[in-house]
Amino acid sequence: MARYTGAVCRLCRREGQKLFLKGDRCYSGKCSIDLRKTVPGQHGQGRKKVSDYGLQLRAKQKAKRFYGVLESQFAKYFEMAERKPGMTGENLLRILESRLDNVIYRLGFASSRAQARQLVLHGHYTVNGKKVNIPSYLIKEGDVVAVSEKAKSADFMKALVENNGSKPVPQWLDVNRDSFEAKIVRLPNRDEIDLEVAEHMIVELYSK
Repeated sequence: MARYTGAVCRLCRREGQKLFLKGDRCYSGKCSIDLRKTVPGQHGQGRKKVSDYGLQLRAKQKAKRFYGVLESQFAKYFEMAERKPGMTGENLLRILESRLDNVIYRLGFASSRAQARQLVLHGHYTVNGKKVNIPSYLIKEGDVVAVSEKAKSADFMKALVENNGSKPVPQWLDVNRDSFEAKIVRLPNRDEIDLEVAEHMIVELYSK
């Protein structure tokens, strides 16, 4: 399975904001974007004015990196968003939010999306009582996502849920930390998605 293997802190610095790619480190004083606000690379401080295409490309790259999705899959999600009724940009973000690895992260059952992806691959979560080991699995309204029975008793999972207990959970998710499960009340509205990106620029980029 293809994945990005470079330094993820460089991605946050390139986009000029925290993408929360390294779990607890992003909330600490060790966060690279707090320590070094410049764009990575020897010419990072002397970049020229960005064109319209450059702004559109940055919007797409920011969304891809925020959710840990590669180019081909992102393009597939865009095609799905175009076919749905409503605004394509909002549909795209809603699809990305409904990925199982993102939902696991939002619930506080993992410290980062990368960790959630790894734990899903290892079969530590279920959807509607059935084990799902596909991070890109798209959840639907009414689905129940839970930690598997075996993982519930594992010390690492108990520590994960406890350590992330203070982090807010979106209103579209109804979580019960005692039973290690949550119900998808509905899919999120745009104002409930904390990605600071102009999604209309992504639509403009793919419309060229």
